[in-house]
Amino acid sequence: MAAFLIPLILSNALQSIGQLVGSIVVGRSLGVNALAALSAFFPLFFLLVSFAIGVGSGSSILIGQAFGARNEERLKAIVGTTLSFTFLLGLVLAVLGGTFTTDLLRLIGTPVNILPTSVHYARILFWSMPFMFLYFAYTTFLRGTGDSKTPFYFLIVSTALNLILLPLLIFGWMGFPKLGIYGAAYASVISTILTFIILIFYLRIKRNPLQFDASVRKHLRMEGQLLKLLLRLSIPASINMILVSLSEIAVISFVNHYGSDATAAYGAVNQVASYVQTPAISLGIAVSIFAAQSIGANQFDRLKKVIHAGVALNYIIGGVLIVLVYLFSKDILAWFITNQLTLDIAQQLLMITLWSYLIFGNTQIIGATMRASGTVLWPTIFSVISIWLVEVPIAYILSFHTTLGIKGIWIGYPAAFIVSLMLQYGYYQWVWKKKRITRMVS
Repeated sequence: MAAFLIPLILSNALQSIGQLVGSIVVGRSLGVNALAALSAFFPLFFLLVSFAIGVGSGSSILIGQAFGARNEERLKAIVGTTLSFTFLLGLVLAVLGGTFTTDLLRLIGTPVNILPTSVHYARILFWSMPFMFLYFAYTTFLRGTGDSKTPFYFLIVSTALNLILLPLLIFGWMGFPKLGIYGAAYASVISTILTFIILIFYLRIKRNPLQFDASVRKHLRMEGQLLKLLLRLSIPASINMILVSLSEIAVISFVNHYGSDATAAYGAVNQVASYVQTPAISLGIAVSIFAAQSIGANQFDRLKKVIHAGVALNYIIGGVLIVLVYLFSKDILAWFITNQLTLDIAQQLLMITLWSYLIFGNTQIIGATMRASGTVLWPTIFSVISIWLVEVPIAYILSFHTTLGIKGIWIGYPAAFIVSLMLQYGYYQWVWKKKRITRMVS
């Protein structure tokens, strides 16, 4: 698991580096309002990307079980059906998101002084969604077969392209158009599409079982039974991700109430938190894939070992990372923020919430194990309860009906993580462990 996990953690970290550098460049060179314009859009973009994440979660379970059962024809069918569905989903979301961008950003209370900039930035990313979704799908397929190195290598390519394009497009260097804040969006889009094209050619040259060949193309018509199974696994995961995204939109609407300084602080802390979450999210993916392959190979005795390894790594890796961020939090936040008021707000958020991501990681591992067996409904319900009956109400009540003010918003995060772990572990211990586990591939 450690050998699989290291490239996966680095991959998830690299996915954020382009965004991180973009935020640093925008925040320090273009100012707090420009950083706030980016920050206001992130929860909305994550909401729409959540659909692809949900489909990827479902397909990774099927890929893992098919790979564990050594059923290559089934593997090709899953790839073809998932690619077609993912592309169509990305196309629909691109049209809807691009059409209603202004209305959506107004709905979440985006400050008026940054609304036009946020709208323009958002539309650039919306229209690229079909291709971004295909790239996400292929990295999910590769990890489902136990290959975390190839996605990592290609994320290096994507990140390098992004970092090269960022200054060229933001500042107009070397004859490129000077696009300002929008250059960050174009750099992300161009680097992702180019990397996806290179990846397709690479898999073909290497004759990888997942290559886009004739046997995959014949399954692009989307097989009815397979699509139903994919949706049965994906819809709860998508709903979970969507509701997480909606909760972030609700939270940022509370934050927006305190002005653009608070919005910028929220965006800066989200950047730091994304790296702290990386081990937890990576472990959830690793545990899900290891568990799915064990189930596909009928090696059910391995599941307990997978869980124990995942939980131990979560507290070791996550604990070290959180301590380091606490020690150097002001220096890290200063990468993004030059305004002292904004920096103070961000520091408060970081101190209140950061430790609780260890609890979040533990929850991810328990939920991932159950989802690998096809048990997706109850983990989703528990996640919804913790978010919408704990996090959002606590954030609202404490921020608007107590003297805590904006600090009350941040307390909702650890409260939700603790409740979620209690619910997930209770179901795992008293219900799931007593079920008869069967694989979904033949």
